[in-house]
Amino acid sequence: MLVSTAVHADLVVKDDTGQEIRLKAPATRIVTLAPHAAESLYAAGAGDRLVGTVDYSDYPPEAKKVPRVGGYSRIDLEAVAALKPDLVLAWESGNNMTQVDKLRALGLTVFVSQPNTIANIANQIERLGQLAGTGAAANATAAHFRQRLEAIRTANASKPKVRVFYQIWKTPLLTVGGPQIISDAIKLCGGENIFGHIQRMAPNVTVEAVLEADPEAIIATGMGDARPEWLHDWDKWTRMTAVKRDNLFHINPDIMQRHTPRILYGTEKLCAHLDVARSRRPTK
Repeated sequence: MLVSTAVHADLVVKDDTGQEIRLKAPATRIVTLAPHAAESLYAAGAGDRLVGTVDYSDYPPEAKKVPRVGGYSRIDLEAVAALKPDLVLAWESGNNMTQVDKLRALGLTVFVSQPNTIANIANQIERLGQLAGTGAAANATAAHFRQRLEAIRTANASKPKVRVFYQIWKTPLLTVGGPQIISDAIKLCGGENIFGHIQRMAPNVTVEAVLEADPEAIIATGMGDARPEWLHDWDKWTRMTAVKRDNLFHINPDIMQRHTPRILYGTEKLCAHLDVARSRRPTK
């Protein structure tokens, strides 16, 4: 009599740092250390495997009910370990990586997320689907994402450049550098990030540097949908092109600054703002 033994191969994917992540079976208990990681897990069809997350993980609404393990910049390591996760999703530029290393030292499997281009979001969702055993749902989400991304790319491919200052915060005055995913969104919309030459994620800049660069549009984020009050601090600089043409815009940070499928909604808003800026150019 022939006896066949089923051999199950390990699940193997690489995270955004190039580290090989290996699981014996799909993860059923997952902890996320950043709001975007939790949201992406739901997008991959694996939200029911989320057993712990951090403050501000508020989308989709079901994520609000998941137990907290601290904030993304300060993780409660004991709380993470107590949940006995078979997979932890970390954030390279947002988490304290020393704490992440301590989780590895406890024997936990950690996938580090850092999608610095919009296209990489689809890749990440597919990899999360592989790790959670929800590949069909994840692949469908990724395919739809790529279709929408290509539509945005095509619609904006031949538009004239708009020089953009993207303001994250007032004090300190924070913007986005070249490697940051928002720089990719600006480029996708036919814009040029005036600080895109800086190779840091969120550099501090000075008012003088912004004035010298003379952006045609300023895009600001604050808290939620409300227009940040400090956006009007620029009004006194009447010689700046963005002020002269009233090109001071805002976008909800949740749809622009999280590495999730919702960034396409933020990108569409960004593109619409740049279209307004183009429409306000003086006619020759």
